[in-house]
Amino acid sequence: MRQTTDTILMIRPVSFRMNEQTAVNNYFQEDIDMKNAEINSKAQEEFDAFVDKLRAVGIKVIVEQDDELMDTPDSIFPNNWVSFHNNGDVAKYPMFAENRRKERRDEVFIRLEKEGFKIENIVDYTLAEHEGVFLEGTGSIIMDRANRKAYCALSPRADEDLFIEFCEDFEYTPVIFTANQTVDGKRLPIYHTNVMMCLAENFTVICLDAIDEKKERKNVVKHLKQDGKEIISITEGQMHQFAGNMLQLRGHNDQRYLVMSEAAHKSLTKDQINRIEKHCPILSSSLDTVETCGGGSARCMMAEVFLPKA
Repeated sequence: MRQTTDTILMIRPVSFRMNEQTAVNNYFQEDIDMKNAEINSKAQEEFDAFVDKLRAVGIKVIVEQDDELMDTPDSIFPNNWVSFHNNGDVAKYPMFAENRRKERRDEVFIRLEKEGFKIENIVDYTLAEHEGVFLEGTGSIIMDRANRKAYCALSPRADEDLFIEFCEDFEYTPVIFTANQTVDGKRLPIYHTNVMMCLAENFTVICLDAIDEKKERKNVVKHLKQDGKEIISITEGQMHQFAGNMLQLRGHNDQRYLVMSEAAHKSLTKDQINRIEKHCPILSSSLDTVETCGGGSARCMMAEVFLPKA
């Protein structure tokens, strides 16, 4: 089974701004002194330039427009509500912020079918929201599709029992840990696993410093080494520049790229860049507005499409 795809789904924003409902436990978000319309317009510019860069190297990008009537400030991050699997399964996930639940739109599935993909079955976890239980897609879950392992940093947005249920349903071995960041002198859970860890075919970029519990850290390292992954460690400071929020994709001629934001790219040391580029080139794009207001970066904006062709 492939770890990487050449096709992604992206949602072009129409109401992007800082989402006050997610700011309570996303410590990467910041307010900027700008009108919402201006923030959205800047986010659209960053989005369009990013899509152009991806397409230029042969990555297939299916762009779906957001629905203005829904008023969904975080719709630009579809990877939190949906994941697509190579057996034709689609998973829909329960979301922490109430206004993010409106992002789950069936039009997206209709669009993918129009693009020639086959959806066999929808596995719907969204009822868990009624119990105040959340698991935010590939924000919470880092899948090693080839080795059938799934990594998850527990947080208010990643429930342990629901994660284990997902692993049973999709036949993954769960690797569970807690990842923290320092906020005002306190160690608090990082809201999504995918800001501190990226898993590519032959390597991982991970902030091991975020896993405070020594036993848990050793366990994560053991699994990664077992599967032959080169471990490229980043610091907490680099993680705050979204250096963990990356995704490996395929372009023309099956060429792999590690996709990230410009801020993430700039935060890397020469040695880290060399180690990544031993495996594949880096593709980066400026996402400053999206990162500052949205508290998410390149990886969050891309939902990988692994569905079979119809």
